[in-house]
Amino acid sequence: LEDIELGSLDKHTWNIRFYQPWVRPSLPRSDWDTIGNMIKIYLQNFNYLINEGAVERDVPYPFVAQVVAGCEVYPNRTSRAFAYVGYNGEDFLSFDIDNATWVLYQDTDLSRYVQAVLQNYTAFSELVEILFNDTCVDDMELLLQNGKAALERQEKPVATVFARMPSPAQLLLICRVTGFYPRPISVAWLRDGQEVSPGPALNTSPILPNADLTYQLRSILAV
Repeated sequence: LEDIELGSLDKHTWNIRFYQPWVRPSLPRSDWDTIGNMIKIYLQNFNYLINEGAVERDVPYPFVAQVVAGCEVYPNRTSRAFAYVGYNGEDFLSFDIDNATWVLYQDTDLSRYVQAVLQNYTAFSELVEILFNDTCVDDMELLLQNGKAALERQEKPVATVFARMPSPAQLLLICRVTGFYPRPISVAWLRDGQEVSPGPALNTSPILPNADLTYQLRSILAV
């Protein structure tokens, strides 16, 4: 939910593991049973489909197949569902909820095969439509209500600045900013009161997660 992990499915026991104390009470037990069963069915069918297609199309092993699906809910209570399939880290297929069709990102023999199988598997497409147009939105509203404190928490950043000299002719100023939440943040260097523009002398890392559900980044300025 947003950037908070709610749980995962234990591949050994097939039980849902909850990561936040407010997650399980947010939904009735029957809803969690439905979600768990849906994930099991999806994993079994998806693994079979991908492996069958790989064997028939002589796809070299190993490879990575990924699926992300969910829904976005907007303040006016409208929503948008989405489902994407990835292959070896690249976009592969997406599900057009409005037209109930699978759309190609890669026009390959394997992608066309998977598209045809999914398109003919009408029960799965109908299930995706129901799950993400109705169930996902209803469940998200309950989770948003119970997880409001976690989603709205504010943690101030802690900044530390220090210097390094990788060579006698070069001085690096390093600013490490950590412990902040939510994720959006802006870091700028000032020289003589003016902000340093992006360029070869300025290198800022991506925002990375900490183990305590806060974030960090590092910005380096060569002077």
